[in-house]
Amino acid sequence: MIKHSIRYFNNKPIRAVWDNENSLWWYSAVDFISILVEPNSPRRYWNNVKMRNHELSPFCGQLRLYANDGKKYLSDVINEEGVRLLLSIIPSKYKKEIQGWIKGLLDPIDEQSKKKAYDFYKTELIEKDEIGKTIALQKIHAYLFEGLYPFAGKIRTKTISKGGFTFANGDFLPQVLTDIDNMPDDTFTEIVDKYIEMNIAHPFMEGNGRSTRIWLDLLLKDRLSKCIDWSKIEKKNYLEAMVASVDDSKAIHKLLNNALADNIDDRELFLKGIDYSYYYEEED
Repeated sequence: MIKHSIRYFNNKPIRAVWDNENSLWWYSAVDFISILVEPNSPRRYWNNVKMRNHELSPFCGQLRLYANDGKKYLSDVINEEGVRLLLSIIPSKYKKEIQGWIKGLLDPIDEQSKKKAYDFYKTELIEKDEIGKTIALQKIHAYLFEGLYPFAGKIRTKTISKGGFTFANGDFLPQVLTDIDNMPDDTFTEIVDKYIEMNIAHPFMEGNGRSTRIWLDLLLKDRLSKCIDWSKIEKKNYLEAMVASVDDSKAIHKLLNNALADNIDDRELFLKGIDYSYYYEEED
């Protein structure tokens, strides 16, 4: 097993583990039941289903999965073939959507770039003197989106907006990014202020948030031997704090400070952070 993950279907989490030896995903059976039929007791419902449908047995197993308390517990899991069989057994309004979700068809670019993001942990792409600079962010963006976006790693020249807010004017963006490069980044406060300014700059046409959160973690790791445990930050709270940070940065400073972690070399923490980072970008 090389990694624990959390994937999302309709904003609901599904715990998963990658089986490297057999090259397949194992998913929490209880999590899938919660989505398929939304019962009052997903665990009891799942136990009844597996007892009555022995044809599921070849596609089921038990693995230790993370629970809400952060600990691992032995849990029933089901692989992709098992999920397909489960969909034929249990009527669900989400049948077609889940079939596409399993294949990564709901958002091909997002799914493909997330797989690249998982592997970023193993790279030595960023030089030490590039950390906290625009060049590092460009390298991250290029790594995540090469072959997916024609502008991967390229600074935009157009002016863009989102939700009624206009990001840095494309004509002045090179100077804005130079100014951000020159901002101090030795303390937590300085690092978060720099992160906020880079978010306001929004240097790429797409993929800014996913790239910049990795960029932020590299900066925190290098300067303070810290990183963000993104799983501790709710999507709604994060998005609201980032919108507010244009005028008032207190909320995002507090959220990030409360989620600081010391285990900067924990690969599973990094991978979990990628899952949450991509979840932040999903449309509700």
